[in-house]
Amino acid sequence: MGLNFLFHFLFLYRYSRNLEEGSFRGRTADFVFFFLFGMGILTITAFFVNIIFLGNALNLMFAYLWARRNPYIRMTFFGVINFQAPYLPYVLTGFSLALGSPILVDVLGIICGHLYYYLEDVFPNVEGGFKILHTPQFLKTLFDPAPLTEEPRLNEQGEGPGGFDWGDEE
Repeated sequence: MGLNFLFHFLFLYRYSRNLEEGSFRGRTADFVFFFLFGMGILTITAFFVNIIFLGNALNLMFAYLWARRNPYIRMTFFGVINFQAPYLPYVLTGFSLALGSPILVDVLGIICGHLYYYLEDVFPNVEGGFKILHTPQFLKTLFDPAPLTEEPRLNEQGEGPGGFDWGDEE
């Protein structure tokens, strides 16, 4: 719980919000599925590398996907380093290394983010590719609003919404 944790927490907030308001706008179920996909993959890999806290990896997963979906955005890191958005996860990994944290957790986040990006954005668009990841229907039912099927109500005169007739102007 030091400076590294604080920065990773702030970056997680920023890039998860950017993803939710950007490429996942209006698709809350898909965003939750992305989150659950990442948590599942990271939890499985944690058993093999003996890591307990995966918050930093989750942060890098969010940052990686945001960076890949926004490749032309110019960024600056603390006003010192200028770079294009796709290099963001590697800059954050370098920052973790500079603060003395092991980078294995960050590398796991980058791998997990790349796996989702490849399966969702790259593979379906190559020749002969198809969509592998599908958001389960129960998540769509739970998180996405149902489409409006109700017709607007008419007042007694058969005009517009509302039900109070103010009278005719003569």
